[in-house]
Amino acid sequence: MSVSPIVIKVGGALLDDTAAMTRLFLSVKDVQATRPVVVVHGGGPLVETLMASLGLQSTKIDGLRVTPDEHMPYICGALAGSANKQLCAAALASGLTPVGLSLLDGNMVVCEPLADQYGAVGVPSTADASFLKSVLAQSTLPVISSIGSSPQGRLLNVNADQAATVIAELLNAELLLLSNVDGVLDGDKLLISELNAASILKYADEGVITDGMKVKVDAALASAENLGRAVYIASWAADINDILNKRTGTQILPSALTNTPSKNADLPHTDFTKGNAGEVQ
Repeated sequence: MSVSPIVIKVGGALLDDTAAMTRLFLSVKDVQATRPVVVVHGGGPLVETLMASLGLQSTKIDGLRVTPDEHMPYICGALAGSANKQLCAAALASGLTPVGLSLLDGNMVVCEPLADQYGAVGVPSTADASFLKSVLAQSTLPVISSIGSSPQGRLLNVNADQAATVIAELLNAELLLLSNVDGVLDGDKLLISELNAASILKYADEGVITDGMKVKVDAALASAENLGRAVYIASWAADINDILNKRTGTQILPSALTNTPSKNADLPHTDFTKGNAGEVQ
């Protein structure tokens, strides 16, 4: 690939907004004319609904879903099945050629269990990019669910932001983390245009960045450091070119691009967490 791909992560709440899906995929179609695009998705609301209908308790620790192994058949069905195919169908209706995948397909990504307390929750790392690159070379749109596997074949549930991060690392791609919020908000519910490691720590210590958004920001910062480029947190309602041209969203800057502290880092903030809850499957 002669140009850098774009990896776009979308939260599962997008599935409840047909109009938003259509807008997003039309924007993807416009961008795909000049650059390869990959979509990585979660499916938190779909999983929550399924767990409730089955009478299965669903809990989270620090924004990450605790996933007993006996729940994985249902979570796989929700994420790699229903959520993935709904997104693929919406992409198809927008004139794209989607290919539904999961992290484990083509040995793209290998996962290891996070910790016993989380159950079948995986930590992803890059493996082999050749399969995904061959799919992109056919001008298709890979739509990748956040279901992974250990080398021993244990299915693992991966946080979708971390899944998108590892795919971006695999392709040396630009990364957009899109959800139903405009970006990272400060204590006054105002959009923060830029964050770096120091300002992220400050906001976290003040209780402004918490829970799912903390997971999202940490994943974005790790990817920014590994890729040596900014990672974007923005709304799926925004035009992709507007995000890339810094007209909306929050940029997470790596150390290599940080010459001075973020212009927002020293501003006073009140305790506000609701707008930064994020979406974690």
